[in-house]
Amino acid sequence: MADVEGSEVRQIVWFEELRRKDVGLVGGKNSSLGEMVGTLGGMGVKVPPGFATTAGMYRGYLKQNGFDDRIADLLAMQRTGHASLADTGLAIRKLMLGGSWPEASAEAIREAYRELSRRTGKSNANVAVRSSATAEDLPDASFAGQQETFLNITGEVALLDACRRCFASPFTDRAISYRHTKGFDHMAVSLSIGVQQMVRSDLAGSGVMFSIDTETGFPDVVVIDAAFGLGENVVQGAVDPDEYQVFKPLLTNPALTPIVAKKRGDKAIKMIHGGVGEPTRNVPTSKAERAAFVLSDAEILRLANWASIIERHYGCPMDMEWAKDGETGDVFIVQARPETVQSHRDASAYRSYRITRSGKRLASGIAIGDAAVQGRVCLIEEARDIANFVDGSILVTSTTDPDWVPIMKRAKAIITDHGGRTSHAAIVSRELGLPAIVGTGNATHVLHGEQDVTVSCAEGDEGIVYDDTAEFEVDMVEVSAVPETRTQVMLNLANPAAAFRWWRLPADGVGLARMEFVVSNHIRVHPMALVNFDTMKDQAAKGAIAELTAGYADKTEFFIDHLSRGLARIAAALYPKPVIVRMSDFKTNEYAGLLGGAEFEPAEENPMIGFRGASRYYSPRYRPGFALECRAIRRLREEMGFTNVVMMIPFCRSIGEADKVLAVMADNGLQRGENGLQIYVMCEIPSNVIMAADFATRFDGFSIGSNDLTQLTLGVDRDSGELASLFDEQDAAVKWMIGTVITEAHKAHTKIGLCGQAPSDHPDFAAFLVECGIDSMSVSPDSFVAVKRIVAAAEAKR
Repeated sequence: MADVEGSEVRQIVWFEELRRKDVGLVGGKNSSLGEMVGTLGGMGVKVPPGFATTAGMYRGYLKQNGFDDRIADLLAMQRTGHASLADTGLAIRKLMLGGSWPEASAEAIREAYRELSRRTGKSNANVAVRSSATAEDLPDASFAGQQETFLNITGEVALLDACRRCFASPFTDRAISYRHTKGFDHMAVSLSIGVQQMVRSDLAGSGVMFSIDTETGFPDVVVIDAAFGLGENVVQGAVDPDEYQVFKPLLTNPALTPIVAKKRGDKAIKMIHGGVGEPTRNVPTSKAERAAFVLSDAEILRLANWASIIERHYGCPMDMEWAKDGETGDVFIVQARPETVQSHRDASAYRSYRITRSGKRLASGIAIGDAAVQGRVCLIEEARDIANFVDGSILVTSTTDPDWVPIMKRAKAIITDHGGRTSHAAIVSRELGLPAIVGTGNATHVLHGEQDVTVSCAEGDEGIVYDDTAEFEVDMVEVSAVPETRTQVMLNLANPAAAFRWWRLPADGVGLARMEFVVSNHIRVHPMALVNFDTMKDQAAKGAIAELTAGYADKTEFFIDHLSRGLARIAAALYPKPVIVRMSDFKTNEYAGLLGGAEFEPAEENPMIGFRGASRYYSPRYRPGFALECRAIRRLREEMGFTNVVMMIPFCRSIGEADKVLAVMADNGLQRGENGLQIYVMCEIPSNVIMAADFATRFDGFSIGSNDLTQLTLGVDRDSGELASLFDEQDAAVKWMIGTVITEAHKAHTKIGLCGQAPSDHPDFAAFLVECGIDSMSVSPDSFVAVKRIVAAAEAKR
């Protein structure tokens, strides 16, 4: 679509007339809105109506006022060092704001505004006025945040004033600097203005959404940030938002609810409509709002579905903004543009960081990126002190906006008090390739200038600031160079927050997902304390549990909700490959360490071979707690849709015990074979080997736990320093046990694998397993590539 009709410059285009090819006419932002209005409305995607001014109108404004040569001269003086960036930007903006409207342009805006008001049923519609650069959001550049947005604009006079301010916005210091860095000709970039019906999100909520995981590049998840009020606070990082994550491949089944993460943010403030002369203002949120989620599950799923539709239509991962209207309850997409960081990363190779020794933990927040760096803190709390930044330091501040970009480029890492993973600080850090930790809440309070710290984003979703210089290792993982093997090589995973980091590895599934990690780190409460919350005797523990489970009328739902979502992230990372979840295998002393646990655990002399594993599941002492574990697995498989999850029973001492456990599971709705449910058993006790043929009739597979099997075969306490030299997984007796159970399993046509580090620590042990014909090995992600190569070599020799 050209911006010239006959001999006249076209001034206004309605969104429904635009398509994404019209970037040169109305910029990336507005052409994308037109694309969605015109092509995706029939698929249910709602976009507020509006119109765009053309690049021709912008050029006409410059020509009418004779600004072209004057702006070019001012920019030339800045480029040659005869004027500062700040002085140049200020001078150009004053020119632009003092210009007069060509009458044809002003009347075109007024007429379009009247028509928009008529379409929306308002006498003077409230509108959002957004700048859209004509080179915006190209594959190698994102102008996001470089131009201005003005919200809650009402009336023709206010609209023309806001449009004039939009025309001045390409000449903020940050915009001039950005174009210079990207090599754009300042005078070749024009500006369009989008005028869009204002969604009354001041009465509800709004936020940002990505159709890709912003930190790992995992392509199968939608990430949504949400806060009450207008969306500027989320974009600017002025608020700590809710965060939701949805698994895209299961969205096609409307009966499922594949929300794999829900984190409630503090949401301390919200932006609402203001009065005369103050279109918007920030106010504190209520205690009820801070304790609530912004979106219902149905709204989360609707937005995630729209993200998937938009991504498929554009053919690339997308960065979107959404808003909910508090008057109608409708949800809208208000912006959509291509994601420009993770989607361009090389998926065939990446660096993996691992912390090996660290100092005291000083602060934590949301990890941006996956790297770790050491450096010295430079604490800057106010924008007026930006000049004091020390190049190469770790920038610590409350929040950032585009004015901070020049010093962010010179930082080693960034730490902020506020913001989520879609905040300005997070977005810019990703573009710059810098590790960042946002939303710490207290970094500017607990850290000080010139302090030596380590910033770690290498431990999952949580970023951690350590005192002094930690030690860490960096490995380059060449995924494209991993050999294929007959023997399956799977992953041992425990931390849901780090699960998406490993999606690129060509693993054959998860051979061991440790439930205990989710319970101890994400739930932190003994399940029986939740079952018996009302009758607990330990009042201090009861108070702590009440605070932790606030918002859950049924305390047991807290356990089921957090466990199912934690395991869901692990199940999603390698879906649809099998993910073997080991049911809880705490020892009594470990269980007692959970909140409220001491009240429900016996004191044992030797917990290692005491009341653990399968014996707990049918015992009256723990059976109601095991029922919660089963309910979490049912939700994971049946309501969320992760039928790739396989259950595994640990430390099952006898056939009689196996029958009891299977009966309890069936009582809780988990019947082997129903809905494809497979149940494995750990092989870690000599009786599992001796009675392998009988165990094989009750279970679908074995997983050899070499640590416990070695301990119980040799009679060696694996925790004893005095006996450390005797603990040997390659002892002939242990290898006889392993070889025998592999043979028995294959006789029964039952799968068998091994989960442990022995194959990576001892290449000859891996060769022994291959020689025995084991079906799979499961290892830690950082040793996966090495084990694959060891196994490939062993198979080649065989």
